[in-house]
This record gives sequence, C-alpha cells and structure tokens, in this order.
Amino acid sequence: MTFEFPHRIPLAQLPTPIEKLEVLTKSLEGPQIYLKRDDYTGVGLTGNKVRKLEFLLAQAIADGCDHVITCGGYQSNHARTTAVAAAKLGLKCHLVLRDGPTVPLEGNLFLSRLFGAEIEYVTPEQYMQVDEIINGVALDIESDGGKAFSIPEGGSNEIGVMGYVKAAEEIVQQLGNMDLPIHHIVVPVGSGGTYAGLLLGKYIFDLPGQVHGINVCDDKAFFVHKTQSILEKANKRYGLGLKVSKIELSIIDGYVGKGYGLSSQSEIDIIKEVARKEGVILDPVYTGKAMLGLVDQVRKGAFKKDENVLFIHTGGVFGLFPKRSLFF
Repeated sequence: MTFEFPHRIPLAQLPTPIEKLEVLTKSLEGPQIYLKRDDYTGVGLTGNKVRKLEFLLAQAIADGCDHVITCGGYQSNHARTTAVAAAKLGLKCHLVLRDGPTVPLEGNLFLSRLFGAEIEYVTPEQYMQVDEIINGVALDIESDGGKAFSIPEGGSNEIGVMGYVKAAEEIVQQLGNMDLPIHHIVVPVGSGGTYAGLLLGKYIFDLPGQVHGINVCDDKAFFVHKTQSILEKANKRYGLGLKVSKIELSIIDGYVGKGYGLSSQSEIDIIKEVARKEGVILDPVYTGKAMLGLVDQVRKGAFKKDENVLFIHTGGVFGLFPKRSLFF
C-alpha cells in the first residue's frame, strides 16, 4: 500500500546495520541469528526510543510546545533519550520518575540530570496515577506561560509507533540489498510501541517473517490488549484501513523473571555470554531478558534449524552500570 509518513525530525544515526551473530548461532546449532543494531542509533540517543521521538517531538514543535513531559522508572532509557533529544531541540524536559531520590546518581538517571531535565520523583504507588501527575505538571507549565507536550511511557502511542513503521521500511530495504530471507523477527516488549510499529510495518511494507514480542514486564494478556489499543489508534489517526482483529499477535511470555528492571542470574549470564562470544552489549532490562527468551525458545525447538531470525537490539547500555555488582 502507499503510505505517507507524518513529519519527523531526524535525530537517530540511520540506517543501523544488520549483522549475523556467528558464534551464538554456531553454539546453538541453528537457526541463523541476526541482529538489528538499534543500539547504534547514537551516543546519548542510543536505542529504540529515539526512533519514536523523531515523530513525537516533531508533533510537539508543530503544536507550538516549548516543554515536553514524560515518565518512566528512574533508570528509564526513554526518559534519558527524551532529555537528550529535548536539549538538542531547545525544549525544556520534565521527567516523572518512579523511585529515584535514594538511589545512586548513575546510568540513565545521571545522564537525564546531565542534559538538564527537571525531575519529579514519585513512589510506585503514586506512579499508578502518573497520567494525573503529568497533567498537573502541564498545568503548572501553562500557568507560567509555557506550553507542554506530554509523551506516554516509552513513547508508545499512535504517533510514536511510526518510529518502528519507519524502521520496518528500513529493514525491508536492507534485507533486499542483502538478499537475506527472514523467517522470524524477535523484539523485547516493555511498553508495546516498538512491537506495534513492526506489526504495522508488516502490513504497510510487507516486512517478512512473523513478528514475536518477548515481554519484559506484565504478561501476555496485558500486551495483547496494549498492542491492539495502539494499533487501533494509529489505524484511526492515519486512515490505514487496517482490520486490527485480523493481525496475528505473538507475545512469548515467561521471561519476565523477578520483574521489570530486576535481574536473575540467568539473565546476567546471557548478557555475559553474548558479550564474550559476540562483543555485543545487551542490557539488563530489555534485551537481556529477550535474548534469554530467544535462546530458550531455540533450545525448545520453537524455530527451525534452517530458519533465519532477526533480533531487534533496542539498546539500553547505560542501564548496565547500576547493576555492575551482579556481574563479578
């Protein structure tokens, strides 16, 4: 189908490469595992979130906003990326972060502060009403003469989802140039926007293979509902004519471990294994859990030996540093 993207502001270093994980593939005796290096989207902007922000912040500026507000955990990759992008575009950034005041100022939290974000820390209980808190921040900004643009957790809404529709177009072009057939695409799922964007990309650009999401928090039912909601809103906003109920959702549950942002020994071990076998740094919140899930699914025979699997590396390297004591 013909699709015209909404306006975006280029922020990421694109296209990111696709490379084969030769040693890991050999150790598992197939399938062939490839990596989409969205950890290479930039230095401070590294990871998947910047793709979403290219569209979100373009909309913020089009709306005449001079402030952006978003939320997440105190080590949120999305919050850090928003702070970097806002500084680059001359916008004031406000973050509502779960926990924070009593933890060391390091990793993503340190960078968010470095780039000038104003941070409001809330308890996990208060975070359950984070939308109301964000609305209160927006009202305070407006009372001071500013105009705020609110971005949901992970940048995962009908605007942010366009980041991974655009990524799907990029992947299709790369696979064509490489003459590489892909049978499965695997991506960590933490807020649903990246997964939903790839599904839309499959519909719009004929992205090959089945798209699987490995949830790193909540459960399969939660993300089926969340993904369908994002798809419905995108469908309506952009007039896609998509029958969302017909889209096949594949959420591979069972790898949340101790919970969001909490690490089990098996997750630490897979991060160390991939680092030592491939020179690739995974993170403890998203890609570590998802890679553990992928490897386990391979060992269980979920993927055929002669198939090709593309794993989307969503970044998150800065989240490793607060957990360094778990590794050695």
